[in-house]
Amino acid sequence: MSNRVVNKRMLLMLLGSALLFGGIFAFKIFGSYMMNRAFDTMPQPPATVTSTAAEIQIWRESLSAVGTVRAINGVDVTTEAQGVVRAIHFKSGQTVKKDELMLELSAEPEKAQLQVLQAELRLARRNHRRTSILLERGVATEAELDQTLSTLEQVLANIEVQRATVNERRVTAPFSGRLGIRLVDLGQNVDPGQAVVSLEQLDPIYVDFFLPERYFSRVAPQQLVKLTSDAYPKRVFQGRITAIAARVDSDSRNFQVQATLRNPEQKLRPGMFAEVSVELPTQRRLVVVPRTALSFAPYGDAVFVLQRSKEGDGLVAQKRVVKTGEERGDLVEIVQGLREGEQVATSGLLKLRNGSPVNIDNANKPPAEANPQPENS
Repeated sequence: MSNRVVNKRMLLMLLGSALLFGGIFAFKIFGSYMMNRAFDTMPQPPATVTSTAAEIQIWRESLSAVGTVRAINGVDVTTEAQGVVRAIHFKSGQTVKKDELMLELSAEPEKAQLQVLQAELRLARRNHRRTSILLERGVATEAELDQTLSTLEQVLANIEVQRATVNERRVTAPFSGRLGIRLVDLGQNVDPGQAVVSLEQLDPIYVDFFLPERYFSRVAPQQLVKLTSDAYPKRVFQGRITAIAARVDSDSRNFQVQATLRNPEQKLRPGMFAEVSVELPTQRRLVVVPRTALSFAPYGDAVFVLQRSKEGDGLVAQKRVVKTGEERGDLVEIVQGLREGEQVATSGLLKLRNGSPVNIDNANKPPAEANPQPENS
């Protein structure tokens, strides 16, 4: 057999193999295309969501600020004299009354000196009385009587000074309140002005905060203030404005406001961070939806509006970009993009796309309260 015949057979075999494999490959591509097309045209099962209608509410306007809790009276109780701690009459963290004895320093020399002065007082009184009798008999002179009176008055003054010196060795509470951690020990030698313990008056209590100057004319004493703290995230404390700074800070263009709150449980403590809301007398009428209805994105916030399908056989979700405003509790103000009464999805948003069919099941709707009242922590 010639080489020409062999080459021709080889060429036919290669051509046949190429046609075979090409047909298999084309069949695979065609099958994959038809399968994808079937999936694309397959009707999407309805997503189950909860829903609510955008509603109109009347909200009282408020101003938000960050504040710091401060005691009405708060000091470090200090010693007035130098000496050794002889007795401690308090425990860390306890409550004390005004003028209650808290600490005593050794005062034996001062007390002994007071006894000496009291003996001098008795002698001065006898001398003054004796000189008065002698003056009546004509034996003593007016000058001698004046001298004994001056001596008596000097002794009385020295006694008062010495009593004050003895009292300096006694540390008492300047006002009623709660003590902090004890800072001295029994037998310790302390100096004048050394801190013994902190003392805070906790009920009522202040919160200090700042507001921009543009609100200066809208804030007034006795306006309601609501306060929340990270320490008690589920608790809302209420008080009223009691003082407004007389001037605006020239650097920050803010002015300081002080509110007073009742604190009978002493949950609020000085130095705590606080989020403050000042209730203004004016009101606004606005459209609100639950916070859970919003889908947040860098290009804008959106909601899924639930509408009847074109065929009229069910509901579909349509994504709509909205402009949001103030937030209160579980609710968010919708400034633009939504009308009163329109139904929006409030859960299951991750399952929704434009035109997605939906079923509504409101058996377990998310909370939607402007002023939620959970159990106090």
